Amino acid sequence: MTDEPGRVFRGAHQDIEKAAKMQDTPQTRASAYRLAFADPDFLCRDELRPVRLQLELLKPELLMSEYGIESTVVLFGGARIPSPDNKASARTETLAELSRFYDEAQTFARLITERSNSEGPKENVVVTGGGPGVMEAGNRGAKEAGGVSIGLNIVLPHEQAPNAYVTPDLSFNFHYFAIRKMHFLMRASAIAVFPGGFGTLDELFETLTLIQTGRMRRVPFLLFGKDFWHRIVNWDALADAGTISENDLDLFRFVETAEEALEIMDNWHLPQTRRDKL
Repeated sequence: MTDEPGRVFRGAHQDIEKAAKMQDTPQTRASAYRLAFADPDFLCRDELRPVRLQLELLKPELLMSEYGIESTVVLFGGARIPSPDNKASARTETLAELSRFYDEAQTFARLITERSNSEGPKENVVVTGGGPGVMEAGNRGAKEAGGVSIGLNIVLPHEQAPNAYVTPDLSFNFHYFAIRKMHFLMRASAIAVFPGGFGTLDELFETLTLIQTGRMRRVPFLLFGKDFWHRIVNWDALADAGTISENDLDLFRFVETAEEALEIMDNWHLPQTRRDKL
């Protein structure tokens, strides 16, 4: 019998506690004696990488399901973009100019969360990378609206400590970029991409590729800052070269403000010509 009502077998926690109280001997101190699931050295072996990948996929999925999260609005964007109040600390003049997108991300997340709260707080929940810059702005806007938001952090040498606005029960940490990306998109009902660096570009193009190839359903895809994105990517050259089709340029829209983004989301099903979009 077990000490936990409803359980047929002893719980894993019970055996961890029991093993910790065993008589101290050379045998019980040996790494071989440790319970496999309670042995960090064993779990971190190279041969256990498939298990760790599965655990990183499963843990956030279980916790978000238990929390009742049904759908999300994804915010991608640069960790180095400062808030307007702090733009004097920006390392370049361009970053200082881009600080306006901190405000737009904050406003966008607030408006999305206000809608989410009225529809039911488990739909269209804001999810960010959980760090500073645009990510902080997104979580901050959601909190201002009185809602919850998700942060998907990853262990990096810099810039990825969880910001103070992520809902603690929805603040996750990852080792594997690939699994983190899956969690960004598994519940996505819309995607907003703000100016950023390599990480943002990686997320932008990987998501567009998934939609382009039919691996992911098409959702509203918004690029904030038309001038920035036209300087960074020559979209017309890609289409003119034939490396993408002209129809691929219809997978996304450029926007400048949070209000414009919401209007486009609401009318995403309506046709729009390439000339209007670009």
